[in-house]
Amino acid sequence: MKQKVGFGIIGCGVISKFHIHAIEAIEEAELIGVYDPYAPARERAADEYKVQAFASQEELLGCDDIDVVCVLTPSGLHFPIAMAALEAGKHVVVEKPMALTLADADTLIEKAESLNLKVCVISQLRFSPAVQAVRKALEEGLFGRIVSASLSMKYYREEEYYTSSSWRGTWKMDGGGALMNQGIHGVDLLQYLVGPVKQLRGICKTQTRPMETEDSAAAVLEFANGAVGTLEGSTTCYPGYPRRMEICGDKGSVVLEEGHILRWDLPSVIPIAPVSEEGLKKSGASKPDDISYDGHICQLQNMVNAIFGREPLLVDAKEGRKPLEIILAIYESSQENKQVVLSK
Repeated sequence: MKQKVGFGIIGCGVISKFHIHAIEAIEEAELIGVYDPYAPARERAADEYKVQAFASQEELLGCDDIDVVCVLTPSGLHFPIAMAALEAGKHVVVEKPMALTLADADTLIEKAESLNLKVCVISQLRFSPAVQAVRKALEEGLFGRIVSASLSMKYYREEEYYTSSSWRGTWKMDGGGALMNQGIHGVDLLQYLVGPVKQLRGICKTQTRPMETEDSAAAVLEFANGAVGTLEGSTTCYPGYPRRMEICGDKGSVVLEEGHILRWDLPSVIPIAPVSEEGLKKSGASKPDDISYDGHICQLQNMVNAIFGREPLLVDAKEGRKPLEIILAIYESSQENKQVVLSK
């Protein structure tokens, strides 16, 4: 049996450094090589991390030393590259969103299952100690009946963020704006903690940024457990504020700010340290690369453990589909001015 899991990276942009540092931090993981269609990007990454720069995607997928492919390209390429990796016999780690349509997400799920390969969709925020503490408290019933939940993601991106890359803020390659790109992790946490969304009504607008998709969005949600909630997402709120989530029950409530507990009003002792100013600086509210590597390390470690059969994959393709469904429903609601009922 192999002693280490070999990783290959497709896409050498900003997010690649998070995956590379995570792979380097895991004893049983090894980065074999990288590929990016922009030759200077792949050569720069290969030189910095002392790995092979593959000349083509096909060459990387044909490398026997690579067991897992990390798909870190613009969002519109996630699905076709992930499919190609599966067909090449590789496990897949794919950044959010896993696909831009539910049909493609379902195709990816079915392909992975048919080949008995693993697809890990990056949702690193689930792995934070604060989120796990809240999840445990929910499972233990410390909140009582959940009655309300709200998510605020009032981020800021400079206009240059969109004008510097032709794919950002486009329907074809980004799949959406403030919700699909920046907000999907928060949407995932909301449904992970509070549960499935039953129905919603949303509104999306492009107010100040030079983009096709939304720079501002809001939705009113009804959860399957009967709770009601709200969701806000933006990339045009200067100077940008940390993501904030409030989960309220009839016996207790919690406020999370990024990966930290701001309030713990539950009938139990707070299990971890409250929010710190240093922690809040790593929020990515104003700069997309200003986040911690810790979540990626935890999630890729889980992937390695799952490949070795030591534990289940915690955020597989079926889990990755859930926030995608909610965001697409908000877009549908806004575009057609109607309430949308989500599938069971």
